Amino acid sequence: MIKIDMPSPEIVITKKRNLAGETSGSEISSVYGFTEYHRIPRDKGGLILFFNKDEELLFVGKARKLRPRVKKHFEDTVSPMKKYRDEVYKIAVCLVEDPMEREIYETYIINTLKAKYNIEKVFYR
Repeated sequence: MIKIDMPSPEIVITKKRNLAGETSGSEISSVYGFTEYHRIPRDKGGLILFFNKDEELLFVGKARKLRPRVKKHFEDTVSPMKKYRDEVYKIAVCLVEDPMEREIYETYIINTLKAKYNIEKVFYR
């Protein structure tokens, strides 16, 4: 049996309420309330975990470049998260550079934590 240890998130950002009249420099922050979006590395690969307010895992994704991929989940019309963007309260990012490791961790996390909106790579249903 292979033992897989789930990677710990290096970066966790949570949704903040915008104050009246507050403007943000980032388009994603002003719309979805993530004001610490700049903390996600632009040029590193890894895993992205989206959680709701109840700490329930909504979706797991992987990316070669994390920040642009997170942005696409909030802006893209074909993202699997497009119907559930308002549910996202917390984004956790795990830095994993090796593409094969990202693939293994993504599948493992989806099935271990039972991600709510991942429909591919699901073995527990």
